[in-house]
Amino acid sequence: MMGKTVSSEENSKLTKWLKSKRHEKGHTMRSLAQVLGTPHSFIGKIENQERRLDVIEFLRYCEALEVDPYEGLSLIKEEQM
Repeated sequence: MMGKTVSSEENSKLTKWLKSKRHEKGHTMRSLAQVLGTPHSFIGKIENQERRLDVIEFLRYCEALEVDPYEGLSLIKEEQM
């Protein structure tokens, strides 16, 4: 049975990865939100695991950060193997 995924270990790893990539790229929550065309609270909710990304949002988020989405997904896949 699958549990609530907003606070799952996999989601936690993915959001920590996204946050670290945001910092590496020199983005603030506001600057990333501007690139994505979203309110900065959207970024905060993702990083605080109050909201999860769907697959399309994840791809756009990675595109905005100029990172390879497969790198983030591999964190989850490796754990499940």
